[in-house]
Amino acid sequence: MKTFPIGGVHPSDNKKWSCGRAIEVAELPDVVNIPLGQHIGAPAAAKVAKGDKVLTGQLIAEASSFMSANIHSPVSGTVTAVDMVPNGQGLRQMMITIKREGDEWMPEIDRTPEIKRECALDPAAIIAKIKDAGIVGMGGATFPTHVKLSIPPGCKAEYLIINGVECEPYLTSDHRTMLERGEELLVGVEILKRALGVDKAVIGIENNKPDAIAHLRALIADKSFAVGVEPLKVQYPQGGEKQLIAAVTGRQVPPPPGLPIHVGAVVCNASTAVAVYEAVQKNKPLIERVVTVTGKSVSEPRNLLARMGTPVAKLIEKAGGLPEGDVKVVNGGPMMGRAMVNLDSPVTKGCSGITVLSGVEARRVQESPCIKCAKCVGACPMGLEPYLISKMSRKKMWESVEGERITDCIECGCCQYSCPAGIPLLDHIRLGKQTVMGIIRARAAANAPKK
Repeated sequence: MKTFPIGGVHPSDNKKWSCGRAIEVAELPDVVNIPLGQHIGAPAAAKVAKGDKVLTGQLIAEASSFMSANIHSPVSGTVTAVDMVPNGQGLRQMMITIKREGDEWMPEIDRTPEIKRECALDPAAIIAKIKDAGIVGMGGATFPTHVKLSIPPGCKAEYLIINGVECEPYLTSDHRTMLERGEELLVGVEILKRALGVDKAVIGIENNKPDAIAHLRALIADKSFAVGVEPLKVQYPQGGEKQLIAAVTGRQVPPPPGLPIHVGAVVCNASTAVAVYEAVQKNKPLIERVVTVTGKSVSEPRNLLARMGTPVAKLIEKAGGLPEGDVKVVNGGPMMGRAMVNLDSPVTKGCSGITVLSGVEARRVQESPCIKCAKCVGACPMGLEPYLISKMSRKKMWESVEGERITDCIECGCCQYSCPAGIPLLDHIRLGKQTVMGIIRARAAANAPKK
């Protein structure tokens, strides 16, 4: 079975807790906090002020640059504040607070269940609707989708790859979306193909989801969709963009500034394809998403369709609440997710799951000295030397760490997972990567021609 050629690990997937749970609609919260930065790039600019009335689906913040995304109100009601509010990590972030009053939608949004398959829009019009709807990558990367579809001069798309891998342990939101919204997903794939001008489209799914593979293949045969389904070997981090491209096409994306389009590939998440269908065919902006709430000690794991801005605490409550004892709540999965200190923080566009770890899982192994075993090197899917990069980051050797390609790191956590010494390699590499990227941006600004 196909997979990527370098590194990777195979943690227990722990998906049995929630993969059989059908998607349920979460209750609407009384108050929502909507962050203006739910995407890679500059935060959106607020278009509403305290006291304004808004409808569900109304534009409340506008993309402020090319690498930015629109934000729409997930509820109807009154804006009570546009101010700094703590996010899940306790850092203050600009948010729009709305007190819900009913649930009155913008009139142009089609809320009927009928599936609309035919799309006659030209590529520019499709990309414009996707941009207007504020769609971003919903697998966690939150890269604005309209930017990904805007092919740079000199490049040509050959493949559209749909990421249905969901390799992160515990999470099943994409799995359930493929099972329950398969036809909408496939229409979304056809729309994306039209936007890119490509004929080849492949949905990559790890073979621990045989029901999703069989379901989509049956739909494709029955409805005559021109899409392939490629079962992949279970190997983390197969859902990484570069790893998925290598697994499906055999092509290697060059190091930064190399992009997937440089090997003719565009990758979109499975849930993103459904959001594209809703935006183009139903005029529905991205205001809700499926969130897995799971963990071995969670009494009622769920896959919940939640509006953006819903407090994470409300979703955990719906799943039976927090277990007793030592508990760590992670926004995302245990490999790439981030521990939360504020459970009143909101669900955002990139929040695919909330993982509750308890007992031994919630505690870190005590760190001991590096024994130079090189397990982290063998596990790195980018061919880096994590032990060296981590040590240089600790010592603030920024020029050296840049030379060791720290910006190539995809922050998958394979190094930290495989380290027998319990060294928090990823933590130090993340901090170093942020610092080096800031140095690179400052250097570029200093060298830019004066206007």
